[in-house]
Amino acid sequence: MSIPEDFFKNLEQYSELSHREKEVFLEIFGRSKNRVNVAQELNISESNLGTCLTGIYKKFCITGNGPVKESRLREYLNKRYSLQKPSGDLTTDDVDDSIDTLVQEIRKQIKPYIKEKCGTMRVLDMPKPIELTGKQGIYTNVNILEAITGRRRLKVAELMQSCDHDNFERLGLSGVKQKRVSGLEVVQRYSKLMVLGKPGAGKTTFLKYLAMQCIEGTFQASRVPLFITLKDFAEAAKKPDILKFIVQLLSSCGETHASAEVEKLLKQGKALVLLDGLDEVREEDTKRVLRQIREFSDLFHTNQFVITCRIAAKEYTYQSFTEVEMADFDEKQIAIFAQNWFQLTDPVKSQRFIQKLKENEPIQELASSPLLLTLLCLVFGDSGDFPANRSELYQEGLDVLLKKWDAKRNIEREQVYKNLSLQRKEDLLSQIGLTTFEQKDYFFKQKTAEAYIADFIRNLRNADTDPEVLKLDSEAVLKSIEAQHGLLVERAKGIYSFSHLTFHEYFAAREIVANSAWESLVEHITEIRWQEVFLLAAGMMRKADDLLVLMKSKIDSIVAFDNKLQYILDTVYNKFLSVKYNNKGAGVRAFYLEHALFFSYSAIDSCGEFARAFGFTDYIDPEIDFDDALTDALEMTDYDYQECFTYALSLNLNLEPEFQNLLQKLKEQIPFQDNPEKRIEREDKIIKKWLNQLRELIIKYRKICYREELNDEQIELIWNYYNANLLLNDCLNSDCYVSREVRDKIENSLFLPIKIKPC
Repeated sequence: MSIPEDFFKNLEQYSELSHREKEVFLEIFGRSKNRVNVAQELNISESNLGTCLTGIYKKFCITGNGPVKESRLREYLNKRYSLQKPSGDLTTDDVDDSIDTLVQEIRKQIKPYIKEKCGTMRVLDMPKPIELTGKQGIYTNVNILEAITGRRRLKVAELMQSCDHDNFERLGLSGVKQKRVSGLEVVQRYSKLMVLGKPGAGKTTFLKYLAMQCIEGTFQASRVPLFITLKDFAEAAKKPDILKFIVQLLSSCGETHASAEVEKLLKQGKALVLLDGLDEVREEDTKRVLRQIREFSDLFHTNQFVITCRIAAKEYTYQSFTEVEMADFDEKQIAIFAQNWFQLTDPVKSQRFIQKLKENEPIQELASSPLLLTLLCLVFGDSGDFPANRSELYQEGLDVLLKKWDAKRNIEREQVYKNLSLQRKEDLLSQIGLTTFEQKDYFFKQKTAEAYIADFIRNLRNADTDPEVLKLDSEAVLKSIEAQHGLLVERAKGIYSFSHLTFHEYFAAREIVANSAWESLVEHITEIRWQEVFLLAAGMMRKADDLLVLMKSKIDSIVAFDNKLQYILDTVYNKFLSVKYNNKGAGVRAFYLEHALFFSYSAIDSCGEFARAFGFTDYIDPEIDFDDALTDALEMTDYDYQECFTYALSLNLNLEPEFQNLLQKLKEQIPFQDNPEKRIEREDKIIKKWLNQLRELIIKYRKICYREELNDEQIELIWNYYNANLLLNDCLNSDCYVSREVRDKIENSLFLPIKIKPC
């Protein structure tokens, strides 16, 4: 077959060849000259000629030995040229009518298959499939990042700028600042697309959605959607090429189409070729499948191609494909997904689901992954809430990523973990998790991660401790953790982090529990960033007594050596002894401590919230209600102080006669009772004077609202004490198991000065 020289020069691969390779390519394959003549004409040695041919075969992905390569490349070139040649004497209109008829025939034929294969989704423990599209469809529009996150050339310091770790805003939904583009928009923009993403990012669902939109006529209606699971193609009997596989697929749908008809369809660019799960192809099939995809997409380059693959899963080079990344769900997408999920069973539940997520930031982080969001919906659907013991929920999420997600779809990954069991994989991640968390390394360099991995596998039985072997093994293990489970991800070139801060905290807590490292943990009791680790550790323990007792001791030591703070606690305790109450004793002490701190340090501005955390209930105890109303009057702005003060007097407590008389006189002196709307600066001063009189009475007769000037160091200590007690209380009220004896001992000794023994 005579092929015009322009055909060779217009090939994509031709532009990738060096100048010398182009000359050799045209002489041997375009002009059919033998090697000896070509070497003479180009004045090069046969060795140099062989080097040029090796480069040419590599660009065209031709494998084999010697003459086999040459004949394979000639066959490829002849086949590609034959597909581009016009045939017969048909007019353009005739060709258009013919191809349109063929497209409609095949679309009609394949529609039932596409609807069955792509019309529903069923993952994890879903009891039945859910429709993907339509009024009751679960599908949520996805967004795409056009720049691959892990290929950005950023430094650790630049990544840290997205997280304010002084206030410890959590990594997650706000972690990626790149522009997001609609998935459909990206497909329309690029004819050849490689969609990368973490495990469970929604890649397959996105491809199914494209197939459904196409077959329903709302997207690329003039094309035939061809949805191919690459694992099925790779393992098909007799190892057909992609063209034959498509012919077989169409035949399985009903009518038989000859290869010539399918080639005609593809030659005219009338197919939307969707190739799903490049990462799911077995290692022994990878090279063949990669070569098949390259040859097929080159031969039929006028079609639309979309391939999906996990990030870091395969080494490939497709020069003509644009690579993009699936973005995590944002808050809006999470809400839409939840609404779609619960619309059939309980529409109101979706609102409760979203509200519960907002109340629980660590769980909300997980919802950014479509797979883990599905898990959360399944869990919430059963009970209408998330488990009180969050560690159990996180463990279930890890089980999904570590084993269930692949197992449910019969995916077998290459064993590069050096026979690490599931337990050992979690041990490895736990060791990395605690080490990096202790060092505040939320982002860490690839070499650092590999060093941690090498240190772990070095100690395994039968491990090869040769430094070079350990280096190679640690590199392979890191890439496998990223590709297979998505628990470590590359955030920038050579910089890694855990996929979610939630999992980072979980693994840190798991390592602490495994080593009973309570003493080292309680050293961090005043650090806000460790709070979730404390809660998770308590929830994981068989019995949390030792940890909670150590926490209580450490909390008391925060203020133990400051006389002024001990004086405040002593005053609070005396006040506690002087009132009658039905509330929990710890709640009453918390109530009076909070009021004391409010007037000592005005930044504590939520009186009552702290006490309620310790079981305090408003309006049960008249005496405490009276104190609360009076102090509320001191806090109020405008003229609400009048209402609070009047309410306090209406309680008719049996007060000291002198105090009762002074309060009555103060009531008669309330400023501007008849004209509360009129306000001028002079009146404000009068009101403040009246409130100061009230404050003096409260201090003298109710023993509260005293003023204590605290220096900066004392303010920091009391805040640490305040927050650490809240953490201890959260642990006590979590789903952790603690003996009744220890629980009572701790609750009875909360907010006591050191010299006072527990009740």
